[in-house]
Amino acid sequence: MKSVFSIVTGLNRAFFALAAALIFAVVPILLFEVISRYAFDAPTVWAMEASTLIFGPHFMLAGPYLLHLKGHVAVDIFSDKLTGRPKAVADILSFLIIATFAGVFAWVSWPLAVNAYSLGETSFSAWNPPVWWLKFVVPLAFAMLCAQALVEGFRTLPVLKDKSEAGA
Repeated sequence: MKSVFSIVTGLNRAFFALAAALIFAVVPILLFEVISRYAFDAPTVWAMEASTLIFGPHFMLAGPYLLHLKGHVAVDIFSDKLTGRPKAVADILSFLIIATFAGVFAWVSWPLAVNAYSLGETSFSAWNPPVWWLKFVVPLAFAMLCAQALVEGFRTLPVLKDKSEAGA
């Protein structure tokens, strides 16, 4: 099981690194747009849309690994006060809820991505780039979030079996 956990977390780490690298493409694109618009009075038809198309995968692909890093915003008013087994139970329930929602979103978004591909979907803007490929990021990211939530839940299970924290 540990090797499966390592594979899932490793894949999510790779997607996280890709997401981090993508943001370095957004800055020069927007800089080019600003210079073109204000210095040369020649705005582009593609820069703002390109940065949006890059930013979508940026945050979608980073999410699963952020779950592993515990980097998401959490409302932990109650769970912060818990320790030992009660905290583990609350964490496992949270991971199950996350996995369920992410799994449902992955399942529902897959046919939408396939349909976008079959139609050769574009953005319908003046630039009109193909966007069908972007639709596949959604089920991928949610499937990886589901997998990472399950991994984190399984990693928390040993705390439930720990006899030394039974009274905590």
